[in-house]
This record gives sequence, C-alpha cells and structure tokens, in this order.
Amino acid sequence: MANGVYEMMRGLWQTFRSAWTKPVTIQYPEVKRQVSKRYRGRHALKRYANGLEKCIGCSLCAAACPADAIFVEASEQTDENRYSPGERYASTYEINYLRCIFCGLCEDACPTEAIVLEDNYELSFETRESAIYTKDMLLDAVSAPNQPTPRKVKPGSFNRSVPEMKDPVD
Repeated sequence: MANGVYEMMRGLWQTFRSAWTKPVTIQYPEVKRQVSKRYRGRHALKRYANGLEKCIGCSLCAAACPADAIFVEASEQTDENRYSPGERYASTYEINYLRCIFCGLCEDACPTEAIVLEDNYELSFETRESAIYTKDMLLDAVSAPNQPTPRKVKPGSFNRSVPEMKDPVD
C-alpha cells in the first residue's frame, strides 16, 4: 500500500511540475521544424552541374525498392537529343508515395547518385493519382536557363555513363 501511494505522489509531482513549464509549440506552416541531417523525406532527381540529368534509366532503384513503389522506363538517346551522359535516360520515372516506405534503399542502389531523399516532409494527397510523383515533379530545376534538357551535343562528348565517384561523406 505504501508503495502505491509513493508512486501516485510521484506521478502527481510530475504533473504539478510540468503544469508551469512553457509548452513547445511550433506555428506550422509559418515556422518549419528543422529535421535531422539523415532525415529521409521526399525524393528528388538530381542534375549534374552542366544541366544534364544524373538518372541513366538503369532501374536499379526500382529493383531495390521493397515496396515496389518506383517505376522506371528507359529510352535510348542520341547526341541530337541528349538528356543524360549515358546511352539511355529515364523517359518515365514515377514514385507512388502511397506505397513508398522511405527506407532509402533506392538512394543506396543508384550508381550515379541521381535519386536522393531530401528533407521535405510536406506530403499530402487528396486523390490516389496525386500521390504518384512523375519525373517532372521530382527533377531538380535547371541551374542555368541556357542548359535545358534535351539538348544537342557534340558527338563523342560523353564516353562514360557513370562518372568517377568519390567516397560518401556525412
């Protein structure tokens, strides 16, 4: 009986003590919460500094996805119609966010570091169709307006589809 009274008093003391502390309230959406460095949010398809897309349409991200949320369709490209440095590019790239579990395996499987899970956590959908993000929605904007894709390049400009990679840093 004494032990039960002690535990009850301990609980009441905790309630009494926290009644006068300032509440932690963030005025969302005006103020956005800072996420950790390793947070895995919405996906993004990255570009090289020269404006070409990093995705070469290899579908390794789709193969690594345990939820089968990624669909990639690759197409051949020419020097007159160049999207990425490789022989192929992703003509269709879709992620179904109703299936995605944000595990990051797609990011790990990508040989060109094209797909990245960023810190955007604002994902809300009103319909099932709006939960499927297409390549246009995922692809980063072009850094310079004179570097759109597709573009015409000099033949033989790109002899390697996967660039020399450096060790990852956190």
